Amino acid sequence: MEIERTLFPQLTAEMDRRFVSVLVGPRQVGKTHLLHALEREAAARGRSTAWFDLENPEHLPLFNRENRDVVSFLRSAADVVFLDEFHYLKDAGRLLKTLHDSRAGPKVYVSGSSSPAIHAHLKESLAGRYRLSIVHPLSFRDECDQVPGAAFADHLVWGGMPGLVHERTPADRMALLRDVVSAYLLKDVKSLVREENMRAFNSMLVLLAQAQGSVVSAANLAREIRLSEPSVARYLDILEATYVCHPVHSHSANLANELKKSRKHYFFDLGIRNMLLRDFSAVGSRGDRSSILESFVALAIIRALPPNAELRFWRTRSGSEVDFVLVKNRIPHPIEVKAGARTAEIPPGLRKFLAAYPEAPGAIVYTEGCAGTAECEGREVRFMDVSEAEACPFLTDT
Repeated sequence: MEIERTLFPQLTAEMDRRFVSVLVGPRQVGKTHLLHALEREAAARGRSTAWFDLENPEHLPLFNRENRDVVSFLRSAADVVFLDEFHYLKDAGRLLKTLHDSRAGPKVYVSGSSSPAIHAHLKESLAGRYRLSIVHPLSFRDECDQVPGAAFADHLVWGGMPGLVHERTPADRMALLRDVVSAYLLKDVKSLVREENMRAFNSMLVLLAQAQGSVVSAANLAREIRLSEPSVARYLDILEATYVCHPVHSHSANLANELKKSRKHYFFDLGIRNMLLRDFSAVGSRGDRSSILESFVALAIIRALPPNAELRFWRTRSGSEVDFVLVKNRIPHPIEVKAGARTAEIPPGLRKFLAAYPEAPGAIVYTEGCAGTAECEGREVRFMDVSEAEACPFLTDT
């Protein structure tokens, strides 16, 4: 089954732009699939194309030459050049900069399972010369539009890794998710973490999965896995740099009782999180049901964040909290997730937030089946089904 990705129209429009189009994201989220779709689109427009896979032993020697020779080779290769797994390319940023700056250079698309090295290449050499697109797993809306029989309860268990579309049995789905985790550890992490610390790194992944949606500190993780706090902080940075775990920071207007340096962490896919926990039971029977629903909302918003917005959470030292605060154009928009709520009752933490932040224009409470509106502190609070979080009104409201 061919799944059309929501990023495809944007990437197609970039074909006529000079900048280097960079696709990053975790393994097996569909980066190579998108490049192949773009290759077909370029050919349909009558443009010559060249494809190079830097994991392919037959292609890699072509790039083990002086930069000037590689640039000369790529300039004459085709109108549109595709470099898959470009993080294996030595001095990638400088090479792409030279190719971009050459007058007769081709349009270039590159993809990679992001790493700190990629970010260094982009920032140091390609500043102002590239457009970054993060490729995420399939959203639930993608599945509803294109996958027959898509169900919200299944998405919460298995997540949205595109390969799952072709795996129909639970055993095959678990095997695919296990392979994604293994490939990440073997290919993306092994070179970044000392061999003797790999077991501790794996333990940290499980602890983060268990605590997803809760405030987690590097100090507490360090005590649990018996590593130094700087090592744990570095490992958390690796998870963020490889787009495997998204940190969400606390929101604060410097009120004395607000937590200011706390973070939550959300794995990029619910199926990957469940794989780490070895738990694929139905969500309705699970003790972490609230965490799963909160995670779905977090990932839905993170995927759609525009450049003028960021996702945070709010908590005070006295225990008042709001699950998320979408800060857009520096204006806070509080969002609460209440599993099992059946009436439009405004949570106490939301009331306190709206009282503390009069500039907040309103709030959303995501529930399971409760819809409607209420008023708090003179502002509207919308109650919406959690499955609708991928169309969060705060992302589109002006």
